[in-house]
Amino acid sequence: MTIATVTPPTAPSGSPGGSGSGSASRLRWAAVDAWTMTRRGLAHWARQPVQLIVGLLFPVMMLLMFGYLLGGGMTVPGGGDYQDFLVPGMLALTMAFGLEATMVALTRDLDRGVVDRFRSMPMAPSAVLVGRSVLDMLQSALSLLVMVGAGLLMGWRWHGGPADAVSAIGLLLLLRFAMLWLGIYLGLVAGSPELVQAVQILVWPIGFLSSAFTSPQEMPGWLGAVAEWNPMSATAAATRELFGNPPGWDGGSWAARHAELLAVCWPIVLLGVFFPLAVRRFRRLDR
Repeated sequence: MTIATVTPPTAPSGSPGGSGSGSASRLRWAAVDAWTMTRRGLAHWARQPVQLIVGLLFPVMMLLMFGYLLGGGMTVPGGGDYQDFLVPGMLALTMAFGLEATMVALTRDLDRGVVDRFRSMPMAPSAVLVGRSVLDMLQSALSLLVMVGAGLLMGWRWHGGPADAVSAIGLLLLLRFAMLWLGIYLGLVAGSPELVQAVQILVWPIGFLSSAFTSPQEMPGWLGAVAEWNPMSATAAATRELFGNPPGWDGGSWAARHAELLAVCWPIVLLGVFFPLAVRRFRRLDR
């Protein structure tokens, strides 16, 4: 697919406000280039919808499997329905596992030389990563909508107010945004789709070592402590609290009692680490 790009105009030197208007112009054209890259991804969705549909349905299949096949034997510490406990955990897990799609898409473009081609064009250097992040956030929002719909069909309900529900969705998307940049960095480090599989082997155990499916109180002491401090556990616990669903603990540790604080702090920490690492790695691709 051929992408048309336009070189941002430069403000005349020495003109009043030239520097300010030049910066605004560069920012405007950077946004235009980023949207062009986003539209490229949307065009891929239109031509190859199967990959998008599979990505949306896989978390739903996991939700149905744990909700119906295993849910009958699960108990929630402190009482409550297991499906109400499960759905917020699966929402958090879906946001975290989205980094795999980011890594696969980015490494595929790297392996085929598509990224090098874009970098050689007169376009904003940030457009590739920003366009990728916007596209992935759109997919994450769509995936979240599908998962919420599936949960409602299963009988899950939230019991808080609209503001609490919006806050819960915001925390889920914040986690996804942080994991997105982790995925971008790992994709740039891997460089090829084959190496992504090695990273996936590590992602799945970390994802399951959380409170998505069961309470950390049901785990051995040291394992439960690790699970409680997992960023996905913090977001899952915070969304359960905001949705008014069973928290899955009786008393709880400091991490459980301050889940909303951790659900904000963990993504900020991940962004503070992996956003600059991803940008630096991207700038060094041609060295």
